[in-house]
Amino acid sequence: MGVKTEAASVHDRSAVIALWQAAGLTRPWNDPGSDFDLALSNPTSAVLIARDGDAVIGSVMTGFDGHRGWVYYLATDPDHLKRGIGRALMAAAEDWLRQRGCPRLRLMVRGDNLAARGFYRAIGYDDQDVVVMGRNLA
Repeated sequence: MGVKTEAASVHDRSAVIALWQAAGLTRPWNDPGSDFDLALSNPTSAVLIARDGDAVIGSVMTGFDGHRGWVYYLATDPDHLKRGIGRALMAAAEDWLRQRGCPRLRLMVRGDNLAARGFYRAIGYDDQDVVVMGRNLA
């Protein structure tokens, strides 16, 4: 049987944040609680999760800005790696975006995260010739 995914709710907040931390996705300059809350409060974004019983074992945050879709915080519980959870969550994020008329999906991976880059290449993603620039607005 395949991995089942569903939209996260406010009740999943602590478990999802703990998963992001266990997967090494959080950084001191980003507040994962605010990211989770904002994603759930906005109709153009969602956090999708995979469960094993009641336990959250995977998550992905996705959003559509009207031009392209984005994916953030793809995480699998370290004890559940290599079971298709990441693939299932990415498929769920792609479906979520397609249902909203999104024509393309982009994601950012830190340059030194070779495992993540290999995973995304294995499921059909390729490097894009872009430079990401940013500015903090807070």
